[in-house]
Amino acid sequence: MAESDDELDLIAIGRVGIDLYGEQVGGRLEDVTSFARYVGGSPGNTAIGAARLGLRSALCSRVGADHFGRFIREQLQREGVSVAGLHDDPDRLTALVILGIRDRERFPLIFYRENCADMALDVGELDEDWLRSAGAVLIGGTHLSRPNVFAVSRRAAELARAAGRRVVFDVDYRPVLWGLAGRDRGEDRFVADPEVTARLQAILPLCDLIVGTEEEMHILGGSTDTVAALRAIRERSGALLVCKRGPQGCVAFPGDVPASLDEGVVGAGFAVEVYNVLGAGDAFMAGFLRGWLRGEALATCCSWGNACGAIVVSRHGCAPAMPTWPELQDFLARYGGAPAGTAPRRLRDDRALEHLHRVTTRAGCWDQLTVLAMDHRSQFEALAARLGVGADRIEGFKALSLRAVHRFAGGDGRVGLLLDGRYGRRGLEDAADYPYWIGRPIEVPGSCPVAFECGPDVGVELRTWPANHVVKCLVFHHPDDPQDLRERQERQLLRLQHAALGTGHELLVEIIASRERPVDAGTVPAVMQRFYDLGMRPDWWKLEPNGDPQAWQAVQRTIQDNDPHCRGVVLLGLAASPEELIAGFPAAAATPVVRGFAVGRTIWADTAEAWLAGHIGDDEAVAQLAGRFGELVQAWRAARADAESRNAA
Repeated sequence: MAESDDELDLIAIGRVGIDLYGEQVGGRLEDVTSFARYVGGSPGNTAIGAARLGLRSALCSRVGADHFGRFIREQLQREGVSVAGLHDDPDRLTALVILGIRDRERFPLIFYRENCADMALDVGELDEDWLRSAGAVLIGGTHLSRPNVFAVSRRAAELARAAGRRVVFDVDYRPVLWGLAGRDRGEDRFVADPEVTARLQAILPLCDLIVGTEEEMHILGGSTDTVAALRAIRERSGALLVCKRGPQGCVAFPGDVPASLDEGVVGAGFAVEVYNVLGAGDAFMAGFLRGWLRGEALATCCSWGNACGAIVVSRHGCAPAMPTWPELQDFLARYGGAPAGTAPRRLRDDRALEHLHRVTTRAGCWDQLTVLAMDHRSQFEALAARLGVGADRIEGFKALSLRAVHRFAGGDGRVGLLLDGRYGRRGLEDAADYPYWIGRPIEVPGSCPVAFECGPDVGVELRTWPANHVVKCLVFHHPDDPQDLRERQERQLLRLQHAALGTGHELLVEIIASRERPVDAGTVPAVMQRFYDLGMRPDWWKLEPNGDPQAWQAVQRTIQDNDPHCRGVVLLGLAASPEELIAGFPAAAATPVVRGFAVGRTIWADTAEAWLAGHIGDDEAVAQLAGRFGELVQAWRAARADAESRNAA
C-alpha cells in the first residue's frame, strides 16, 4: 500500500460500480434467486488486482453518494487502493451490473448504467499534479464512449505523456455500452462499427501499452483479421501491443507485427478448467503490469498476466477473485512447469491455493487483540433465574457492553466484543457503526459433543450474519476422550469450517481441555494438531490461560508448522480473578502468536448481578465494565511491551 499518493505506480481511470453475481450457477439469469455483491468495472478490478500484487494503485472515477458508493470506497481502501481521485456524485447512482454464469461459454450480463456516476466524470475533477506523479495511467475503452469521459481519458493521457509517464490502454470493448447491442446482450464482445473504431484510434498516439482480446483488437484496428487489425494499430502507435488469446495465453509485439501471431512474443496459457471468464482480462492486466511497471522481461510479464487470468477464471466474481502476490508465486511454483497438453486443472479444488487466497485477502491485522466476552448465555440465564428477573433484563444489560467497550477504547481497533445473537442482538446491531472486532458464538452452551444453536444446517444461519462477524465455537475436547465422542466433535467442526468458508466468515475455535481430565504443556497443542491434521484451519484460536512458557511455545510451534497465516491466539478467562489472569499474562505475552485475551465473567459478573437486581443504573454499570476491562487491557499491553523490550535487548 502506498504511504502517499506521490509514490503511486498506477492510476486507473474510468468504470467502477457494483457487480451483483448470481450465486446459482448453470442456469438462466432469469432463475437466479440470490446474488453476491462485489466491486466491479474493469479499471476498479484492475486497481484492486494491482494492489494485491504489490503495486501502489489508485482509482480516478465517480461513485454515487449512496450505500453502494460507500461500499466501493471502503472496499478499495481495505484493498490498499488510493481513493484520492474517487469523487462522490450526489446527483447520480453508483453503476450496477447483474451477472450470471450459465456455462463455460455464456455469461449473461445486464448493465444498469443510465446516467450513472462514473460516466459523469469531468475534466475539471482531474488533479493534474497527482496524475503526473504516478508511474502510469490506465484508461479504458468504455470511457471513450461519451464526449465528457473521452475528454477526461485523453487529458489524463496527455498529462502523463507530457510528464514522461506511461499510458496504458485497455480496449475494454462492450458493444452494449456503445449502444450497438440490445440491453439483454451485455455479454456480446464484438460488433463492428467504423465510428467506434475511429473514436478508439484517436487515443492511440498517446499510448505506451495497448492490451485487448482478439475481438477488441478487431474493433480497434477496424478489421476482423487479427494480423491486419494489429498492423493497422501499429501504423498509428509505437506502443507495445499485447493480444490476449484466452486459453492459448497471449502474444506481444514490441515492434513490427509479423505475418503470424505465433511469431510474436508468445506467453503460453495455463491448463485450467474455466468456471467464469468474467474478470480474467482485468486480472491479466494486473499481472502484466506488475511485471511491466517493475522492469521485468516481456516473457515474464506475459507469464504473470496469463497466470493471474487462469486463477480468476476458476473462481466466482471478478475483484474478489484477484490473486495476491504470495498466491501468484505459489501458483507459478506448482503449475508453471506443466507440459503442453496437460489436462485442465480444477483450481477451486486446490485447497492450498484457496486457503492462501483467503488468508492473504482478509481485512485487518491484529498484533494485539483484547476482547470483552459477553457471549455467555447459560450463565446469564442462571443469574437471572436466581434474581427472579426476565430475559428482557439480560438483553438490557448486554446492550450496555458496546457502550462500555467504546467508553474505554474510543475507536481503538485493537479492541473487540464477543456477543451472542440470543440476548445481545441490540449490541451486535449497534456495533456495525464502530471499528471494533466482533465475534459471535454458534454453539449450544455447554454442548458436548458440540451442537449448533441454529440447528443442523449452520451454513443457512451464517448467511444471515454480517460479513465482519467472526464465528466462535467452543469445543470441550481432550486427547483422551472416547474415540466416538472425538469423532462426532470433529465432524461438527469440519461442517462448521466448510460453512464459514462458503460464506466468507472468519472462524475462531475455542478449546477447553481441562473440564474433566488433567492437562499438561502438550495437551492443547495435541488437540490443535489433531484438528490441523483433519484439515481445520481456523483464523483464530481461543485457549485456556496457562502460566507455563513451554506450553505457549508448543502452541506457537504447532501454529507455525501448520498454518503460519493464522491470525493468532486469545486467552479465555474461565472466571479467574483479575489478579490470577494478570499474573499469567507475562508467560503468554512473551509468545508472539498470542495476541491478547477474550475475557468475560472476570469483568462482568459482579456488575451484572448488581444491575439485574436494580442496585445500580446504566451509567454505573458501563463505568464498572469499562474500568475493569481497561485494567486488564492495560495489564496485557504492559506485559507485551515488557516482553518485546526484553526480546529487543
